[in-house]
Amino acid sequence: MSVTATATEDATAQGTATAQGTAAGEASGRERPERQVVQGVVRSSAMDKTIVVEVRDRVMHPGYKKYITRRRRFMAHDETNRCEVGDVVRIVSSRPLSRRKTWRLLELVERPS
Repeated sequence: MSVTATATEDATAQGTATAQGTAAGEASGRERPERQVVQGVVRSSAMDKTIVVEVRDRVMHPGYKKYITRRRRFMAHDETNRCEVGDVVRIVSSRPLSRRKTWRLLELVERPS
């Protein structure tokens, strides 16, 4: 009789652990990667709830060993339309919001005087 009770308790304990693991997302073994954050300057705010942010990076040319400036332009979601051209902002990657917009405004760092 105690053998049956122990087997039932073990099965219940395993079922509970499996349910908790699935609920926590541990069953798949994948964790959400940390979101990428970049800082840049607003180049356009003409669209509704969308800004274009330009991020400049200085990288060394592999052949000439000279620093060159590379620029990337991202479309970011600005829910409140508070950004203006020239503002320094920080944006964070997000799920695709439209065809080209996969970034969200994180914070307004500096407004030009």
